[in-house]
Amino acid sequence: MSDLQDTNLQDTNIERVTVALTGRSYDILVGPGLIANAGNLLKPLKRAGKVVIVTDENVARHHLAALEGSLSETGIGFHTMILPPGEHTKDFTHYAKLAQDILSLGIERRTLVLALGGGVIGDLAGFTAATLLRGIDFVQIPTTLLAQVDSSVGGKTGIDTPQGKNLVGAFHQPRLVLADIGALETLPAREIRAGYAEVVKYGFIRDRGFFDWLEANSPALFAGDRAARRHAVVESCKAKAAVVAADEFEAGERALLNLGHTFGHALESALGFSEALLHGEAVAIGMVMAFELSAELGLCPPEDAARARRHIEATGLPVDRSGLGPRLPGAFLVEHMGRDKKVRDGRITLILTRRIGEAFITQDVAPEVIARFLDTGKVG
Repeated sequence: MSDLQDTNLQDTNIERVTVALTGRSYDILVGPGLIANAGNLLKPLKRAGKVVIVTDENVARHHLAALEGSLSETGIGFHTMILPPGEHTKDFTHYAKLAQDILSLGIERRTLVLALGGGVIGDLAGFTAATLLRGIDFVQIPTTLLAQVDSSVGGKTGIDTPQGKNLVGAFHQPRLVLADIGALETLPAREIRAGYAEVVKYGFIRDRGFFDWLEANSPALFAGDRAARRHAVVESCKAKAAVVAADEFEAGERALLNLGHTFGHALESALGFSEALLHGEAVAIGMVMAFELSAELGLCPPEDAARARRHIEATGLPVDRSGLGPRLPGAFLVEHMGRDKKVRDGRITLILTRRIGEAFITQDVAPEVIARFLDTGKVG
């Protein structure tokens, strides 16, 4: 049973999604005003001392005062750690400093960490919580669309290394996720688009009906319609929660959630995790690559690949590598793909598609075929 199973949510704009794990189920609450009401929602979880807020400079400017005010109003003491923004914060150096800073507070195993921010803060704070005292509790308070629909749910935490993205990490489930839709209104349009890549991914993987809804309603979502954004986040979280409940440690079908990621992570790594290519943008390019490779291999109807590309392009997301500077050779990108966590017996794991809404896992595409496709768009 989740910790908030009996909590009465007065606001009918708040929806609850439960991640059902034996003995460790937790809720995802989705709607407006959750950061300002965090103190009340965290009361059932707080067990000892002060909580530790981990955030970054950008998020702090927009949301820290509301969170701290809510905690103060409910009598919850706190310490706040403010980190630099950006993917480069998710490394050994910042992890070591954050761990030392939290330990210096004299924490105990019942201390609660609050990760207030996007995917970088969620991954870093979650990994720190997973490793301190061999594991302390944490709560995800994601403030980006990408984090609300993907990285805050499912317990994947970690940091990047020079060899690749998220290669050091742990599975460590949060106790609660507070996805405040209002927080999305502080994001630049580029960040909303990047997050949308992870939303449409769920339609591509196993829910063609959701993709149809997104084709019709994505303009409202991008225009700031709260109902459309809430529905997109709720449906995405439901899809991810179902997969995580069935395969918590990515031994099987959870790998489907990596559609576009093997290609995308290779691009991010090759570009040094720079701001030139956000994670969601890399995933968008990677999903187009997955559809087009599937079509080239005769696995997916070309019209489905074209429809996927057309929709992603219509949102303003990139669909190819043309804007990323000098063209990266296919063999070079395949070398980066070979460092991916999902490599098995030296074979690259790809998520390909049979059509929109029907993705599958394969290791049957040879590296030289992938490299040829990346160079020429053809497999033969």
